[in-house]
Amino acid sequence: MGGVMTVKRSTVAKVADLAALVQHECTDVLIQYRNQENLPNDMGSDRLVFVSPPSSQLDIRSKLQSLHSGLDKCYSLLERAIALEKMELDRDQMSEYKNGRRRLKEELLNLLKSTEELLKAAGGKPVRNQDDLEPYHPNNVFHLKLWVYSVYIEVKLWSKTAFTVMKELQSAKEPLKRGKRSTRRTLQ
Repeated sequence: MGGVMTVKRSTVAKVADLAALVQHECTDVLIQYRNQENLPNDMGSDRLVFVSPPSSQLDIRSKLQSLHSGLDKCYSLLERAIALEKMELDRDQMSEYKNGRRRLKEELLNLLKSTEELLKAAGGKPVRNQDDLEPYHPNNVFHLKLWVYSVYIEVKLWSKTAFTVMKELQSAKEPLKRGKRSTRRTLQ
């Protein structure tokens, strides 16, 4: 006996909602951070995640693999940013920002775990980022502030990407499969 195990579209919808929540939380934290650090609204940022975003030409497993890798890198960067901020920038008046930052980290971890489960259900295997061996060390406080800003921009971008991918998966015609399709045995 065998068949195709499918991931429920309702599960994908929940992950899409989670991605939207992460994007919303990140937008709020980004605004608080910009205001607190007196950064301009139109400020550019450096790219920090060098994972190819999921493309419409990829199969479901490959899309989820790319998405998971990007989110994994974002989570690693966010953890590092928070640690550096605590060492270099933390002030008492940042309590609302700290709470938002904590919620963002928790929700991003939930999104990362959820995409990992979808990836496993689609027959894929998560690959952890190995580029954290040399953590970022800013030259000065200003560089740290710009780098933290860039981390938030990446989290926002990848959570938006996660939302888009989940919406694509919800409307996909092909079933969301787990493993290989097994063939039925026939009795002779």
